[in-house]
Amino acid sequence: QVQLLESGGGLAQAGGSLRLSCAASGRISSINEMGWYRQAPGKQREMVATIASDGSTNYADSAKGRFTISRDNAKNAVYLQMDRLKPEDTAVYYCKGRIRRIGLGTLYEYWGQGTQVTVSS
Repeated sequence: QVQLLESGGGLAQAGGSLRLSCAASGRISSINEMGWYRQAPGKQREMVATIASDGSTNYADSAKGRFTISRDNAKNAVYLQMDRLKPEDTAVYYCKGRIRRIGLGTLYEYWGQGTQVTVSS
């Protein structure tokens, strides 16, 4: 089985920073795209940032210029550095990976359990 485990959420003041980490573990053959998504109360889950296996990135407009996604392929990990946080960034942040398991040719999407980020004004 494959698991994604997030860490690094918590409480920050507006203008502050937080760094989220996500590590994938299990019988992993390869990982394609990894990404961060968030869901605020009463809202749909939305993409924050994604990063391909070649390092190319994609950001939501709300994240551009403030958040930076990166990955460490050797550690099967993805990170989200969040700077200049705003109260509207408050949400549960989820890590997602498109992962190929050992012995299987198909890519599957796996999600972490989520980590709460709260930004106070």
